Order: sequence, then structure tokens, then C-alpha cells
Amino acid sequence: MSLNDIRKEIDKIDSELISLLKERMLCSLKVAEIKREQNLPILNEKREQEIIDSVYDAGGEFGSYIASVYREIMGVSREAQQAELSPFGSLAGQIVTAKDGIKENIAVACQGIEGAFGSIAAKNLHPTGNIKYYTTFEDVFRAVANDEVVYGVIPVENSNSGSVSEVYDLILKYRYYIVSAADLAVSQNLIGLRGAKLEDIKTAYSHPQALSQTKEFLKANGIKREPFSNTAMAAKYVSEQGDKSVAAIGSALSAELYGLDIIAEGIQTIKNNSTRFITISKQLIIPATANKISVVFSVPHSVGALNRVLNRFGMNGLNLTKIESRAAKNGEFDYIFYLDFSGNLNDRKTIALISSLEHELPDFTFLGNYEETIIK
Repeated sequence: MSLNDIRKEIDKIDSELISLLKERMLCSLKVAEIKREQNLPILNEKREQEIIDSVYDAGGEFGSYIASVYREIMGVSREAQQAELSPFGSLAGQIVTAKDGIKENIAVACQGIEGAFGSIAAKNLHPTGNIKYYTTFEDVFRAVANDEVVYGVIPVENSNSGSVSEVYDLILKYRYYIVSAADLAVSQNLIGLRGAKLEDIKTAYSHPQALSQTKEFLKANGIKREPFSNTAMAAKYVSEQGDKSVAAIGSALSAELYGLDIIAEGIQTIKNNSTRFITISKQLIIPATANKISVVFSVPHSVGALNRVLNRFGMNGLNLTKIESRAAKNGEFDYIFYLDFSGNLNDRKTIALISSLEHELPDFTFLGNYEETIIK
């Protein structure tokens, strides 16, 4: 038998499979109607496992492969059932009734002091806001928790040095909504006392992220790195020392605010350097222009569980833009996953997916659907 003959045989089988799969999907929708009438959950784990076990045994030498195919078929069937059901549940109700529009002329928290990149991001994201400064990232979350402010602005990742791990841990701890986001171009500068020259500098103070972003420059110039809580706070500290051998790494604005000279500008290793900031809120706000969705979840301890969840986003035409795993901190080797993907919840299929995941996954939290912009 030639290759073409085999391909024709495969095409014939595929044609039959398509017809049978369509029939199966129609049966799934009939099941959805019965589940609606009887108020039954979409996911029936016992029933699905029975099918998988049966298919595995019936598949003989190909049992594991065919079982994998059936896992996908059942996942697709659940998606179709969830899309068919209306209303989708309490989460969908919250999404549909969410407010549209960030509040103006309100208190906004950020970490550090004026001149920090967080301050710059907060003023761009909330131009009419009353910016309040806090010492640590958790202080920002606590300020939102205690209603000292309405929003908090925090950095989540840098294009050079990666995720801000502490912030992701706090996101998982507090589970506040994300209501806006922006990428801020970050130019790191070596700033010191007036008249100080590059050869004078022995030690540079800054936030660990800034030190990581500029480590090649500092190493090449024999400058010792000293971590500080914030870039602008490091600049203020240097201005108070009166020592030309110490410098800070931070924004040009912080140099101006604290009476320092820019000794070397744009010293980050990767010149196209940016930091992503988000706004956290107790209240869910979904603007009409929303283009990014964030969720957190854990998955059952079963073979391919995470892969099957991720595949469902592609199945719905959604592009994953970020996945971050964090230890669940429950004494076991369990993990919680943070996920960003492109999308707008005006789309019925996307709401169906979110609703389905909420019902099926342990420890699932919808964090928000918001607009992500670029600060120029």
C-alpha cells in the first residue's frame, strides 16, 4: 500500500470521526439541558474517570494515546455545555454587573517616595489621584485593606530582571482585583552628589531589581552593589550622606528632586527596559476597553492536569501572556499558578471558560479584566 493510499484511508476515517464527534457534541448539549433542569454541576469526575479507564482498557497497545484524546474530547464537551448554560453562575453575575471606569480624585498608594518609578507609574495611571507613599509592598496592600486608599499601584515584573516575586506572593495572599496595568519605560541612571565623577563611585544603592538591571555596568566599573528598599529612597539617602563615593541608581526625576547629578545615564544592561505596574482594588472594575485577564488557580494531582487547563485557553482562541508558579505554602509540594491572557469578558465563550474553571479547579480566583497600556 502506497503513502497516498494510506492517506486516503486516514481521510475516510477522519470523515467518519467528524460525523460521530458532531453527534457526540449534540448529545453533550442535551446533557447540559438536563443538568440545568436538575441543577447538576457540569463536571462529573467519577463519570469521566470511568470513561477514561474504559477507553484505556479497550485501546490495547494504543490505550494511553486514545485515553489522552478522550480527555480532550471531554474537556471540549464541558466547554460546550458551560457555554450553553445561562446564567453561568455567581462569578459570571459579578462580571456582568461590574463597574466600568476607574474612580478619580481618590487616594492611591504606592511603595517608596516621590521620584520612584512606582510614583511615576501611579501618577500616569491615576493623574487625578492623591498619591500616598508606603515603605513596603505589603504596606500598599494593607492600605487598600484598611480603606486608607482606594487603589494601590505596584510593580509585578521587569522586562530585564523578571518577576517581582514578593509582589506575586502578595497577590496570591490578598487576591484583590486588578483594575488597570501599564508598561513604564525604565531608564536607570547612576546618580550621586554634585560634582562626583564615575571614578569616585565605590558603592551604589538601589532596589534589588534596579541593581539586577544594571549589574553589568556596575561590575565593569568596580562598583559594589548595596540593596535598598526603593530607588528614590536610595537617592534621598545618598543626598543626605555627603559622600562622593556613594551613589544611587534610579530615575532622572529622583536626581532632580534630591539635588543629585546624573553621573551616567541609561546604564541598564538591556536598553529597551520596562517595568509592568498594576492597580489593585477591592472593587471589581471592568472597562469596556479591557484587553487582559488575570486568574490564579491550582490543579488536581493527576497526569497532564496543568497541560489540559492551558490547552483550553488555546481552544478558545485566547493568547497566554504570563504564567507564574508559586508554592502554595501548605506544607506540601503544591503550587498555585498565576495566569495572564489576552481577552475581554464581553465575549460569551470567555465568560463560559472562566465560569467553568471556577467550578472545576481548586483554589480558583478571578483577579480581573482590565486595560493594559504603555506609559510613554
